[in-house]
Amino acid sequence: MRIGIDARELCGHATGVGRYLSGLLAEWTSAPRARHHRFILYSPEPLSQTLDRQAFTVRVVGGRPGTWWEQMIVPRAAADDGLDAWFAPAYTAPLRLDVPVVLAVHDLSYFAHPEWFTLRDGIRRRWLTRQSVASAARIITISQFSKRELTERLGVPAEGIDVIPPGITSPLASRPLASSPQPPTPGPRVLFVGSLFTRRHIGDLIRAFAPIARAHADARLEIAGDNRTYPFEDLRQTIAAEGLSTRVRWHAYVTDDQLRELYAGARAFAFLSEYEGLGLTPLEALAAGVPPVLADTPVARESCDNAAVYVPIANVTATTGALERALFDEETRARILGAAPAVLARYEWSRGADETLRVIERCSR
Repeated sequence: MRIGIDARELCGHATGVGRYLSGLLAEWTSAPRARHHRFILYSPEPLSQTLDRQAFTVRVVGGRPGTWWEQMIVPRAAADDGLDAWFAPAYTAPLRLDVPVVLAVHDLSYFAHPEWFTLRDGIRRRWLTRQSVASAARIITISQFSKRELTERLGVPAEGIDVIPPGITSPLASRPLASSPQPPTPGPRVLFVGSLFTRRHIGDLIRAFAPIARAHADARLEIAGDNRTYPFEDLRQTIAAEGLSTRVRWHAYVTDDQLRELYAGARAFAFLSEYEGLGLTPLEALAAGVPPVLADTPVARESCDNAAVYVPIANVTATTGALERALFDEETRARILGAAPAVLARYEWSRGADETLRVIERCSR
C-alpha cells in the first residue's frame, strides 16, 4: 500500500505536531506491519531530519507551506503517485484528493476560543478544519477530551473517531548529557517547555515564581518556546517588572541536547494551560522525573491523573504555593513520582503507531 503523508511539520524546528509525526515515523521505520507499505512524505522543502530511505520517500513539492500549497499544489503532485491513502497529521487535509484521508485533529482551540487567534487566521482554520473533517474517511485524536470536542462542536459521530494517545519518551533517555557523565543535581529550578500561547498563561507563571525567587537566592525559572501570544504579551517586560531579569532565562528555541539539559536540571515543571488537546510536555516532565504543576482542567486530569499538582486557572497565589510544594515538599514529590509509571504506561509509541497504521489500512482503497 502507498500512503501519502503531509510532512510540512517536519520542516525547520519540529515542535508539537512535528514531534507527533516524528514519533510515528520512527516506529514505522522498523515495525513489521509497516514493511508492507510505502510511505511518501510530501514537503515544500527538504526535511531537516534524516529518515530511512528504504522506508520513506520524500517528495519535495516546491511552494510556501500554507493553504495554497496544501489545497492546490499537493493534490496535483499526489495524483501521479498511485496513492492508496493519505494521512494528514495536522488538523487539515487537501480537499481535492481522490483517495481516502485519515485526519488527525489534536484540539479545537480555534473553535473553543476564537479570541486567541487573529480574525483571518481563525476563519481560515475553522473553515478548513470543518471541510477536512467532513471529507475524511476517519478522524484520529489524542484524548477523550478532544473526542468530546469533535462530537459537540463539529457534530462528528463518536463512532467515527479513534482516540489514539501518542507515545512519550523521557527527554533523558536518548543519550547521556553532553556536559557531564552524570545529570546535575536539580536545584530549585522551575521549567516550562512549549510554544508560548495566550492560553498557557506564561505571565502568570512569571508572577507566581517571583515570591519563590525572593525567598530562595538560587531559584531559577527556565522558559523554552517562542512567543506566539495573541493579543501579543510582552513577556520580557513582565520579567523586568517583577525584578527577575537575572532569575528567568527565556530560550526561544532549544536543541534536543539543550532540552535534555533543561529537564535534567529542573526540579519542578509548570504548565498552566487552560486548553489543550492533551498536553505532552508535562508527560515528558514526568518521564524525566520532574513533578508537574498544571492548571486544573479536564484534559490535564485525563492526561496526568494523580501524578501532578493542580491549581485553579489564572490563580497566581495558588500557583506559587503549588510550585513550592513541587519544589520543596518531599511527600508531594514522592506521591507524584510514585504515580508516574502507571500514567506513562498509557503512552507508548509502539502501540500508538500500530493503531494509527491499522486505521489507515482499514480506510485505504
